[in-house]
Amino acid sequence: MTDMGTLRAQAANARSAAAGSAAMAVPRDRPESPAVRFTSQLRAKKVTRDDMEWFEVEGYASAFEQGYEMWDMFGPYTEIVSKGAADKTLSEDPEVVFRFNHGGTPMASTRNGRLVLWADEQGLGQRAWLNPKRSDVQLLIQAIEDQDVREQSFMFRITSGQWSPDYTEYRISAFDLARGDVGPVTYGANPHTTVSARAGEFLSSIPNLSPLVAREALERLSARADLAPVPPVLPSPVKAEGRSIQMLRTRLMVDSVEDD
Repeated sequence: MTDMGTLRAQAANARSAAAGSAAMAVPRDRPESPAVRFTSQLRAKKVTRDDMEWFEVEGYASAFEQGYEMWDMFGPYTEIVSKGAADKTLSEDPEVVFRFNHGGTPMASTRNGRLVLWADEQGLGQRAWLNPKRSDVQLLIQAIEDQDVREQSFMFRITSGQWSPDYTEYRISAFDLARGDVGPVTYGANPHTTVSARAGEFLSSIPNLSPLVAREALERLSARADLAPVPPVLPSPVKAEGRSIQMLRTRLMVDSVEDD
C-alpha cells in the first residue's frame, strides 16, 4: 500500500510536470471547509432583535494561516488561506447566504441584513440571525447541540494564489465570496472548524449534495480509508468500506452520466 509521503511526492512531481497546463488551473469555485478542525466555537443563542426572537449563530467559517489537507487530480497537498485573503472581497460588500451543507433554502443573508461577516487574526467570522419558527433552523440547532454537526465551511472562488516551489503546498492569497455561502457542514475541507451550540443526517443528505460538495466529501472519506483519489469519471468501482463512500460514488456516477 502506498504511504502518504510517497503519494505526496508523486503528486508534486505530476503538478510540476503539468505546470501551466489546463490541468493546473487553480482558481475554482468550491467549498473551503472547507475542513480544518480548529477550536473556534459556533454558538447559538436566543436573542431579541427588531422586536422578534431569533437564534443568533456566531463562529468562524475558516481559519487563516493553518494548513489543511486537500486533493486534486494528482493527489494530496497542503492548502493554507493567508491572513488578509478576505479583505478585498469583504470591502466590496458581497452577497452571501447562510445555509447548511452548502445547499437547501438560505436561512439568512447579507442582503437582508441578517448575516454579517468579518475577518480578524483568527479567520473569517460570521454572525447570523435565524428564524426559530422554521423547521430547518430548529433541526440545525438541535444537530449542533447534539454535536452531530461540528464543522463549518464557506463557498468561495480563489482569485489569487500560488504553489510552493516543490508543488506540495498551495497558498490562497485572495478569494471572492460574492454569491457564495457560509455555515455548518457535516464534513468540511478545513479540519480547523468545529462547532458547538445551545438552545438530517449525512447519509440522507447525500442525494441533495451538489457534485462539487459530494466529490470533496468522497475524497475526504476515501483518504480516511487510505484510498487514492477517485478519478472524475469513476469508470470502475473502487473497493471501500462504509455506506457513505458507496453512496457518494453512486451520486457522482449519476452526475457523470447526466453530463454526458
